Amino acid sequence: MQAELIFTGTELLLGEVLNTHAQYLSQQMAALGIEVILHTTVGDNWDRLAEAFEIALRRADLIVITGGLGPTSDDLTKDIVARVLGLPMLPDGQTLQLLREFVDRRGSSLSESMARQAYFPAGARVLPNPAGTAPGALLEYQGRIIILLPGPPRELKAIFEASVVPYLISLGNRGMVTRTRLLKMTGISESEVQERIGNLGGQGNPGIAYLAKPGEVHVRISAQAPSVAVADRMIDELLEKVRQRLADYVFGMDDEVLEEVVGKLLVKKGLTCALAESCTGGLVAARLTSIPGSSAYFWGSVVAYDNRVKEKVLGVPAGVLETHGAVSRPTAIAMAEGVRNLMGTHLGLSITGIAGPGGGTPVKPVGLTYIALATAEGTTCQEFHFPGHRQAVRQGAANAALNMIRLHLLEQLKAGN
Repeated sequence: MQAELIFTGTELLLGEVLNTHAQYLSQQMAALGIEVILHTTVGDNWDRLAEAFEIALRRADLIVITGGLGPTSDDLTKDIVARVLGLPMLPDGQTLQLLREFVDRRGSSLSESMARQAYFPAGARVLPNPAGTAPGALLEYQGRIIILLPGPPRELKAIFEASVVPYLISLGNRGMVTRTRLLKMTGISESEVQERIGNLGGQGNPGIAYLAKPGEVHVRISAQAPSVAVADRMIDELLEKVRQRLADYVFGMDDEVLEEVVGKLLVKKGLTCALAESCTGGLVAARLTSIPGSSAYFWGSVVAYDNRVKEKVLGVPAGVLETHGAVSRPTAIAMAEGVRNLMGTHLGLSITGIAGPGGGTPVKPVGLTYIALATAEGTTCQEFHFPGHRQAVRQGAANAALNMIRLHLLEQLKAGN
């Protein structure tokens, strides 16, 4: 089965909205054994959308159209599909009733534009929307399958997972299933990763692909097979070999993020931490607190951007700042110990560096960063040189800082402390 995905909305063409549907739906189709042959993006224009739909009908078995199902005048999708297929638009009684109940709860009446959401091409199967008011629709027409989904991502995913996936699974002419796993590393470069695992193969099926991000390297392992079980088994065999060679740098899998991994370790150890950030400007604190329940282990942060804050709040000696400078090993150590004492936490972590693009010198170039971790057993400090633009340096430093906590906690667990 071959599918074409059509994304509607002038905001997509203008770049005002990121087309996350393309990634999501393509991944879902691959996992279901459906080959996506083309992505088409069309603005809110009747003629161009009608033309794109007509062409898709000639070359694809399955056409998925996103967007244009709402109540406004630029929501054209259902009317265009009906016109191209020569079908009348008919009201769906259950959808009308749900819309009336929806507006009644808000103390208003059902307007004509709102009611448009309850009209569908004749013969369409209505796909309930558990996250909004605009239902989706599914049509089987002359050997083709047409699926219409709303534009808001939360609504699209809700309908797709509740109604579309079970339908597609029931079809008997799907092809090879594609499955993927993502192995996430930090503290190692993309080239080093490839050197370590390059001779494992991965150019065929299963395959290996690399993705470098600021401070992280991801290895994606994918496999195609007639069934999910076979594809997963193929992935697992190669995944275990990759993991063995990169074990020291792996922090998570698939949707796991480093801050979540660190949080789980802190909870497991029953420890608390505090931060003193300079060049990262609170980035590490923001990442830690993005995880629900982080108040159990994260107590606070000091963004010590100016030397006066380092001295007056964190207690960095003026002599250290004058002799060694803000970006130095002694300053990072003093910051980590200062914030640990100030907050009364088990761990104190500090970051000081030169994010750029200015401020670097031959002795202290842009990207130079010192990260220190203060514990009851003592304080350690590491020097890093992060490449790239300002945000890349900041992200790299944030990842290295979180990874320093992670490695410290893992060492404690190994030692049984």
